Amino acid sequence: MNNEIVQYLRKEMFPNIWCPGCGIGIVLGAMLRAIHSIGWEKDEIVMVSGIGCSSRITGYVDFNTMNTTHGRALPYATGIKMANPSLKVITVMGDGDCAAIGGNHFIHAARRNIDITAIIINNMIYGMTGGQYSPLTPTGKIGTTAPYGNIDQCFDLTSLAVSAGASYVARSSVFDVIQATRFIKKAFLKKGFSVVEIISDCPISFGRINRMRTPAEMLEWIKSITVPKNKWEKLTPEEKEGKLPTGEFLDINIPEYSKNYQEVCIRAQQGGKDK
Repeated sequence: MNNEIVQYLRKEMFPNIWCPGCGIGIVLGAMLRAIHSIGWEKDEIVMVSGIGCSSRITGYVDFNTMNTTHGRALPYATGIKMANPSLKVITVMGDGDCAAIGGNHFIHAARRNIDITAIIINNMIYGMTGGQYSPLTPTGKIGTTAPYGNIDQCFDLTSLAVSAGASYVARSSVFDVIQATRFIKKAFLKKGFSVVEIISDCPISFGRINRMRTPAEMLEWIKSITVPKNKWEKLTPEEKEGKLPTGEFLDINIPEYSKNYQEVCIRAQQGGKDK
């Protein structure tokens, strides 16, 4: 393993619990390479997770970490950021963790535009608890709770984040790890709520039940359904069916929540007078 990654890991916690071929380790490597290229100190980083396969990341990294309850990574991260705005606060969430039980927290973290980076590992299934379909399972795909195919429309998390008020929104995949690392680095450096959704493979709970026999087959499928944003915009509605655009969807500068809160506190201490 590359030394630039090893220094950020709790080596005594290995080997990891992820299934062979799981894409979560690829995302972990991308995050650590982004952190290394920025040059942050380990003690200035706080990484928060909820519940699910992706949440185990916080047990493997040598930062300040917190493994919280299902869907609640963002409320905990918000409290940490408000208590100490100088910290670099990162949340790692799965698709069910973020978009189902945590969906309302996701919307309001974006609305506030608080300086937290949300990394969403979208493997399109509840992997840890047995393969139930999630709000991001593609329509028609099979889960243990949708044995005849999922009939729900899935969320477009990038559009939701843009509409809710985030500062930076991007989507990539574990198939294009160089692009994913670049987007993660930009999100880490962005002041405000930044979102990177990464399409990932779950070869056991999603791949097998959907007739993808190996992790490589699922990666090829991910490659086939992801389309660069500039090409996506030229597709017909029929051609877009079942595909996901990748790229950067938003990169703007707007007021950040914890900074605004500090300014309100100063005005309150001055008796409500303007600065």
